Amino acid sequence: MILHVNDVEFRYNSHHVLRGLTFTCERGTVLGVLGVNGAGKSTLLKCINKILSPEKGTVFIDKHDVASMARSDIAKRIGYVPQRHGEDQLTVFDTVLLGRKPYVEWNPTTKDLEIVEKVIRLMRLEKLALRPVSHLSGGEVQKVVLARALAQEPELLLLDEPTSNLDLKNQLEVMNLVRHAVKEHGLAAIISIHDLNLALRFSDQLLLMKDGTVHTLCPKYGLTAQTIKEVYDVDVILGEMNGLPFVLPE
Repeated sequence: MILHVNDVEFRYNSHHVLRGLTFTCERGTVLGVLGVNGAGKSTLLKCINKILSPEKGTVFIDKHDVASMARSDIAKRIGYVPQRHGEDQLTVFDTVLLGRKPYVEWNPTTKDLEIVEKVIRLMRLEKLALRPVSHLSGGEVQKVVLARALAQEPELLLLDEPTSNLDLKNQLEVMNLVRHAVKEHGLAAIISIHDLNLALRFSDQLLLMKDGTVHTLCPKYGLTAQTIKEVYDVDVILGEMNGLPFVLPE
């Protein structure tokens, strides 16, 4: 077990966003977090990463209490890809190199540069390495931000809607790259995502949130039409094609 979230609660002013969330995530697992807008998905990821501090409950990463960890130590264990990120004049290579910041005392070492080069190859960004990030397409930028997170050599990846605003080809490519990294390197990934079919295709486990709580935690093949109805208030048909589950609204 790499992550244990225990009885976490969070509120903005008087509004309860998270209410007693408890779940775990194993190494080598992609956990898809689903729910309607405002269910608390992004807030959950920020509480795991100590961007926000829960008013109650604990988050453990590999048996370490995140609340007591320094920001630099969290960055060595958790790679976070937010919904929105700034685009500037740094090159792709330099942007990915920022992922090594938790490890660099003065100047990047040969090891740091080798890790960056390896991640750039993994993400198929070699031809873009010297281009400014601000000159890239949305799909290319998303891969660069994911590469920066992987350069941290984290144990856990947190991705907040990584496929939003991407075309179908880039959605599949980004999700395939995440799944490959998880399986190849024994990471865990938690992905907040709206697309049920992408979640079913690439996740191992699904966590469905409703009103700030865990409504259902199940393997992807354990998802039912009744659960989707209860969470989204939509009638759907669940099926399977070429060994992959899919969902269609009635």
